[in-house]
Amino acid sequence: MPTSVDIDSFLQGSGPILDVRSPGEYGHGHIPGAVSLPLFTDEERSRVGICYKQVGREAAVELGFDIAGPKCGEFIRAAKTLAPNRHLRVHCWRGGMRSGGMGWILELAGFTVHTLEGGYKAYRRWVRETLATPKPIMILGGMTGSGKTLILQELAALGEPVLDLEALANHRGSSFGALLLPPQPSTEHYENLLAEKWVNFSGQRPIWLEAESRRVGTCRIPNELFLQMEAAPAIEVVRSLDERLDLLVAIYGEASAEELVAATERIRKRLGGDRTQVAVAHIQAGNLRAACAIILDYYDRAYRHDLERRRRTIPQVDICGLSPAASARCLVKRQPQLSAQPAPSTPAA
Repeated sequence: MPTSVDIDSFLQGSGPILDVRSPGEYGHGHIPGAVSLPLFTDEERSRVGICYKQVGREAAVELGFDIAGPKCGEFIRAAKTLAPNRHLRVHCWRGGMRSGGMGWILELAGFTVHTLEGGYKAYRRWVRETLATPKPIMILGGMTGSGKTLILQELAALGEPVLDLEALANHRGSSFGALLLPPQPSTEHYENLLAEKWVNFSGQRPIWLEAESRRVGTCRIPNELFLQMEAAPAIEVVRSLDERLDLLVAIYGEASAEELVAATERIRKRLGGDRTQVAVAHIQAGNLRAACAIILDYYDRAYRHDLERRRRTIPQVDICGLSPAASARCLVKRQPQLSAQPAPSTPAA
């Protein structure tokens, strides 16, 4: 029989991780790096579940074997391709019959199999506990178009610990943030991705994160991490308006006019009808820079309003004329004194 191990032993173990839940379960959220090898399709899982509720456990188990039995050869061949050394980790939802059944099949075929005690549910508890672990943080703020993402990338190249919230969410954090990027993960899987990064940060050097609201597109930053961000020291990088417009045109210049217009229309109520019409006209005329100038006025006012609401003064670093790499070096040099700034005051109610 396969050996059942706890979450820490499972994650630190050897061999590929096989997720034997249905494709729908896997798609909603999974252990990063795990391979989907479903025991049942979504429809088959539904049939077994209905049978369990309407007839009973024994009938559901028999139906499960009827469905999975003809697939055993397929499972074994897939496992051989994935794990030539014959070491595998297998999990399902609760660590019950699906992972136990798959583990039994693969052990008969000569594999060494470890299953996850408590299944994916145990992993999700680990995610929340991991994200609640306090670590030193430095928040990188700045108005839209300041190049914060590029600076984070350069900080990482310098060996600084960086958690890129937007990269993991496949979103740049504004109405335009999804343009030219892959689909976003579910919030559940976003949490999984964050936890896998968070657990590997160690030591006393602060982890650099970009200032974000609670949502990055459709992904929600977990409360355990967001509360740490709210309490962390922050720095605001400052660039000229011309530099910011240059950067935004470079980022979004490849998007179609239709996509840009749709993103602009999404903020019509906040931007105002007249300014929206003018911005849309600029986009349709191919003058993205003029459109960005109008839209930036809204985002700049929103940024300042948020700082005032939080009653928070953030020290500024002027990076006008500096490349992202030079900006990163400047921040690393300033970081010790920035980390020593007092804790932020409580936001206004």
